[in-house]
Amino acid sequence: MVSIKVPPLGESITEATVSRWLKNEGDAVAAGETLVELETDKITVEVPALKAGALGKRLRAEGDVVAVGDILGEVDESATGVAAPAARLAVPAAAAPVAAPVAAPVAAPVAAPLGAATTAAVATDIRSAPSARKLAEEAGVNLAAVQGTGRGGVVSRPDVVAAMSSAPAAPVAPRAPAAPAAPAAPAAPAAPAGETAPLPSQFALNRPGGDAGRETREKMTTRRKRIAENLLAAQHNTAHLTTFNEIDMTSVSELRDRMKERVEKTHGVKLTFMAFFAHATIIALEQFRSVNGRVDGDMIVYHNYVNLGIAVSSEAGLVVPNLKDSQRMGVLTLAKEIANVAGRARDSKLTIDDLTGGTFTITNGGVFGSLVSTPIINYPQVGILGLHKIQDRPIAMKGEVVIRPMMYVALSYDHRLIDGQQAVLFLVRVKELMEDPESMLIS
Repeated sequence: MVSIKVPPLGESITEATVSRWLKNEGDAVAAGETLVELETDKITVEVPALKAGALGKRLRAEGDVVAVGDILGEVDESATGVAAPAARLAVPAAAAPVAAPVAAPVAAPVAAPLGAATTAAVATDIRSAPSARKLAEEAGVNLAAVQGTGRGGVVSRPDVVAAMSSAPAAPVAPRAPAAPAAPAAPAAPAAPAGETAPLPSQFALNRPGGDAGRETREKMTTRRKRIAENLLAAQHNTAHLTTFNEIDMTSVSELRDRMKERVEKTHGVKLTFMAFFAHATIIALEQFRSVNGRVDGDMIVYHNYVNLGIAVSSEAGLVVPNLKDSQRMGVLTLAKEIANVAGRARDSKLTIDDLTGGTFTITNGGVFGSLVSTPIINYPQVGILGLHKIQDRPIAMKGEVVIRPMMYVALSYDHRLIDGQQAVLFLVRVKELMEDPESMLIS
């Protein structure tokens, strides 16, 4: 028997939750095949089989909290008849010729085979587990047509297996004669011309007359629990305060409009406002060192580098990947790196290194329409910059009222380390750089 153990999870992470078993007891497994998914407060970890065999007893159930080194189950390597996953699972596809040839053209697209290049391209756009992508590429399965059953809709290996198994059964679809029975549907009131009948809302379905479905209870995930703990730690362990300012985005918008097409063609990267804000923030942090520091007991730690965190909202929850040594990056490099980590965050491909060691954070509620907010410090950091929606507003300039694209910005800071004057001047410096972006580019 080969023990299935909880692997090292990364810096400062000592426990995880068993999110999902992908194999049942007695199932054949191949070396390297994912057996179970573990969820930490930062990432989802796939635990593979070290050797081929059959899955023995599962010692931990889904939802159990486990520590590094704990035994999750066992693989019986003496089990025989274990074939490679691709070859073993391809058998149902080979049985397809048994179906009537006439029905072949209407096969369900759920496992429509693609060329290797096309499959690989599709896989990069679909949230899927590495083992699922590998199997899909080997078997020529279109991941875009596979229904993901993992947390947040992630396509897992069993989902690909199910799609492969269901493909041959699809040709049975020529049940055309059943279609005439459909005319019974017109009994429902038709929607007015040019309109679609609204679907009943969740609340409309739960009207008085029965308690079924009126409430849903589900266990908080490990990640959500850690997020809650970190937010409470920030509120309880810091002297939390927020200062505000507003930025006239006219100049940086005009510069971006002039440069974005050329930059995208030449460098293959979209020039975003976040890249400009990131560069302005880095310059301001070099001037106001305390905003880039932290409190360690009765000591103050000043970082002589900037690991800039960018808050990203994903289906799995909020994550803050950081750009290591971002003080060495210009606007274009920042734009590339921000797009890179944001994409990997949405695809659940971040590593522990991406999520640790940050010194300052930027969060952008404006992408969701937030006009103003007070961001919570990403503890143990001592400052976070909040960006908001750009909105045309009337402002007074040289005695006249003009319409300008304006953005409210907020700096939440730990008053134990950062005085109000420093916080205000830091935010003013960011404002000055954003309103005069040319000076920022030559800083």
